[in-house]
Amino acid sequence: MKVAFLGLGSMGLPMASNLLEGGHQLTVYNRTRSRADALERRGATVAGSAAAAARGADVLITMVADDAALEATLLGGVFDAMGRGAIHVSMSTISPALSRRLAERHRAAGQAYLAAPVFGRPEAAEAKKLWVVVAGPAAAIDRCRPLLDAMGQGTIAVGEDPARANVIKLAGNLLIAAAIEAMGEAVALARKYGIAPAELLDVVNGRVFRSPLYENYGKLIADERYEPAGFKLKHGLKDTRLALAAGDEVAAPLPLASLLRDHFLSAVARGWQDIDWAGLARVCAADAGL
Repeated sequence: MKVAFLGLGSMGLPMASNLLEGGHQLTVYNRTRSRADALERRGATVAGSAAAAARGADVLITMVADDAALEATLLGGVFDAMGRGAIHVSMSTISPALSRRLAERHRAAGQAYLAAPVFGRPEAAEAKKLWVVVAGPAAAIDRCRPLLDAMGQGTIAVGEDPARANVIKLAGNLLIAAAIEAMGEAVALARKYGIAPAELLDVVNGRVFRSPLYENYGKLIADERYEPAGFKLKHGLKDTRLALAAGDEVAAPLPLASLLRDHFLSAVARGWQDIDWAGLARVCAADAGL
């Protein structure tokens, strides 16, 4: 299968690498060309533009930072470069509103569109341990399943409407951010009483409940290991804003998301936008005078 992959950031690069390892014919494009050097040495073709990468591809995969980056990438002639019958698989965390617009645009061009955001950090992408949530036409999902399986440990199809996958991704990230906030507040309280974060987490996560999420992020918080970032805090702010916008669209109040948005903003105001989003706990510590 001829695959075009646009976006070789901390997630996109290992995902594209795993497609190459799976034996797929790969053409890649990234604004910073040097990010593609290792893939080129392994046999990938490096295109000079997004449109050039998309030309003649059976499947176009995009993995970029946000709505604005995705729209900017596609507006440079990508829709025209893709042939009829080609499939666009958007794996970025974007708004359901943009997903719906892209689905309609591709439908009008005789193409298919899948939303397939992923759960997992860069180390999970490298190890092919991502969870892929995909929605769109069933025939297109079946055709792309070998590609999705090459990048993750499991693919969950959630319906024909692509926006469903985007909503699940935003809701899932909201749950993760809420867990980080809860751990941050609990750790700040414990520290004020001289209790080490690791001691608290050993009792709670080791005996009261078991959660890989609390275990993994708990270690980052206990060790205050927020750099290098696996997922930057500024992207957590972006995703929380997207969740709030999605809630506004259907009149669903999200008071906890509003609190998280304000705490993310507080972190950005302190210059912490590029640390890991587990650093949201640093705001809790700062508010507690720690």
